[in-house]
This record gives sequence, C-alpha cells and structure tokens, in this order.
Amino acid sequence: MSFVEYGDTIKDGDTAIVFLGHESMFPVKVQHGTVTQTKYGVIRHSTDLIGKKYGSKVTCSKGGWVFILHPTPELWTMNLPHRTQILYSTDISIITMMLELKPGSIVCESGTGSGSLSHALIRTVAPTGHLYTVEFHQQRAEKAKEEFREHGVEHLVTVTNQDVCKNGFGVSDIADAVFLDIPSPWEAIGHAKSALKAEGGRICSFSPCIEQVQRTCLALEEYGFTEINTLEILLRVYNVRTVSLQIPDLGKAAEDNSSTGFDSSNPSKQGSPGANLQQGTVQFKSGVPLREMVGHTGYLTFATKS
Repeated sequence: MSFVEYGDTIKDGDTAIVFLGHESMFPVKVQHGTVTQTKYGVIRHSTDLIGKKYGSKVTCSKGGWVFILHPTPELWTMNLPHRTQILYSTDISIITMMLELKPGSIVCESGTGSGSLSHALIRTVAPTGHLYTVEFHQQRAEKAKEEFREHGVEHLVTVTNQDVCKNGFGVSDIADAVFLDIPSPWEAIGHAKSALKAEGGRICSFSPCIEQVQRTCLALEEYGFTEINTLEILLRVYNVRTVSLQIPDLGKAAEDNSSTGFDSSNPSKQGSPGANLQQGTVQFKSGVPLREMVGHTGYLTFATKS
C-alpha cells in the first residue's frame, strides 16, 4: 500500500480507511490478530481485511457493514490525527495549481504540521519529484517521518527538524516551489529565495491574519519577487432539494378578459372567471445553499522569483 501507488488487495501493515458513511469514516492500521470496534460490530483484521480487495463491503459482527477504502491524500485530510490546524482540500487544490506543480517538481515546505498538505504535495510530484519539509517541533517531525514511512512515501520526502527562519530548508537553488505555513513567514522569505531555482520559482504563504499578509508582501517586494497576489478561497456547499411552485395561468386570464368584455373603467366588472381557477403545481430540482458555511480559514499569498 502506498499513497502514490494503488494496491489491489489489503495487506498486513497497510493503512486503510473504514467507511461507515459520508460523514463517518476513520483510518485503521491493518495488523494480524487485531480487531477494530465500530457501531456495527467488530472487524477482525485477519479474516475480514487481510487479503480482501480495497473497496470491499465487510460485514461486522452485529450484522452491519462497512466499506474498506484505499487511502488517498483527500481521505487522509478528512481522517488524519490532528497535531496542528490543517489545510483542507479547498485550499490545497488552489495551492498545487498556483505553484504549477507536476510530476518531477522539487518542493520545499514549512511547517509540516499534521501532514495534510504534505501528502497532497508528495502525490503531485511523484514519482520523480521530492518534498523537503521542515518542522520546528521535534515530536511532530518524528511523527511525520513515521507516517511517511508507514504510507510508503518516505523515498519522496525529507523531513528536517529545525527553525526555517534561522536555518532555512537545507537546500539551495533547486526548488521549483516553496510553501510557508508559519507564524512569521516574512522572516523566511530570504531562505525561500535561496532554496528556489535561479529563475521562475513560485512561492506561497498561508496566513490567517491580514497583518501577516501585509508584512509578507513587503518582504517579498524587498527580495525582488514579482506577480505578488493574495487570494481567499471560500467553499459554499449547496443542497439539492425538490421544490413545488404554482403554475401561473397568465395566458388564460388574458383571454377571459377579452371574451367577457372586460372594462377597466368599471371597478364592479373587474372580476375574471380565470382568476378563480385552481392553479396547478410543478416540481423541480433546485440547489439551496446551507444556512451555515465554513468561513475564513486563511489568506494565500503567491509570488514569482524574478
């Protein structure tokens, strides 16, 4: 099993996603002799998982059933253990596009955090690219290394435990893109410029506060970056509902008015037989936005090394 290479069958040591429903799923590490409890009953790894195909429908001990899914960066983002605040697919999608990432790209990232964006970056640059990710917190860096190893992507990523604002990324003049998700990104702009390739490299900084954006933009200008722009991505979800509306009978009412000698100057004659007819209804599908939506997460500032 690997997050960048699809495997057909579930093997001992794999990370799999137990899917109970669209709003209920969780990751599990498959191991011989282990059981997993769900609201539908027990899943026995040795008999219910190992050797089965990904996507299989597994019956639990209470008679209920679940699906076992192959892990992807998108599913991992929805189910990973949170060590920090994470980026979600809405922001991740625009980051990978605006940084112009592709298989073979070299990317530098700080900080690693819970690894949500890291997995998406690795899948994008595989199989010949590489991710250099820097995490200030030692325990988070060690946990990230462990997860990358378990997920079969350790050959595509290098995790470094250091302060990127003081020590940089540990590489020079090779990166196609740099991503910063740290409290003071303006302090790391110089190191980011050193890590980027000679010309045309892209940088992205994620910051929740506009004051951070302002200082980062000033630093980008100071170091000669061009095409500086800031985006905010908001996701608006719609529910599809069946709506019933009355059918207006405008044409028939007009015909009745003319045939009965309707006189607009006489208020007593302003009744129309068609106006009293019971109107029908029609049903159709309509998109209705949710009453509540996920609001501001952060600002994404992009720039190009000139």
